Amino acid sequence: MGINSDVSRPRARTTPNMSKIFQTIGLIGKPHHQGTNQTIEKLHLWLTAQGYSVLVEERVSAELEIEFQAVDLVEIGERCDLAIVVGGDGNMLGAARVLARYDVAVIGVNRGNLGFLTDLPPDDFETQLAQVLSGEFETEHRFLLEAEVHRHGMLKASNTAVNEAVLHPGKIAHMIQFEVYIDEQFMYSQRADGMIVSTPTGSTAYSLSAGGAILTPNLQALILVPMFPHTLSCRPIVVDACSTIKLVVSPDNGENLEVSCDGHVHLSVLPGDEIIIRRSEQRLMLIHPKGHNYFHVLRNKLGWGSKLF
Repeated sequence: MGINSDVSRPRARTTPNMSKIFQTIGLIGKPHHQGTNQTIEKLHLWLTAQGYSVLVEERVSAELEIEFQAVDLVEIGERCDLAIVVGGDGNMLGAARVLARYDVAVIGVNRGNLGFLTDLPPDDFETQLAQVLSGEFETEHRFLLEAEVHRHGMLKASNTAVNEAVLHPGKIAHMIQFEVYIDEQFMYSQRADGMIVSTPTGSTAYSLSAGGAILTPNLQALILVPMFPHTLSCRPIVVDACSTIKLVVSPDNGENLEVSCDGHVHLSVLPGDEIIIRRSEQRLMLIHPKGHNYFHVLRNKLGWGSKLF
């Protein structure tokens, strides 16, 4: 789940009150979700009472019953020092693909299910958030993936992913054929339902469901997980994060293939296309309350056993 944990702190964009580490805070949430709306309204009232300038993402603004300034996600990235994402990991991923372009810190309030990326409780966030706003937090940078589809030597489509990029059939699950290259070195040809290329962040998501290993946040690595491979000896493999992954789709495949980025963005793939997946230059700046423990998160979310004594 990420790289380069450090103690660097975001710098405020403006300096009307130098006693505050953050000056302008953006609120992002899941549209058409009553619980999310309630939390955003509560956050807005609490933050403005503390003297912060607060912006609300326009997608959730229509259903709120408070006065606020609505902006799009790009403007939150441009103007805010801190973005608070209310929802589950899916909402965090969607926001992260945009906010990673900007020097903005991001923290999550969990209104979803597992919530590996969202730390704060929705109904009792004040104590922990107050500590974060006073400077008591830990900073962690998560790298993203860049996925490109090349056709006849031409770039046809590209996008970024926080969790994973997945080559798979389009609408109907069936076996596909492709070759896998690591840094231009041929690794193997594969017949499978697809291939998952995951970051450490995504190693607790789709990759884990497909049998991949969990990669801890400090690893600079990628994991390749074949989906239901035809050869039982074909296992997940971990490679250096600096590696360039190339998947060459066999010309004998059907035409309905695609590359999915975090399950949200879909790039069309045709037989014979090449998919290039590499680490992006963009990084997401996540912050956590002091005392954040990755293994505590795993135990809590995955139902692992507690200490024996």
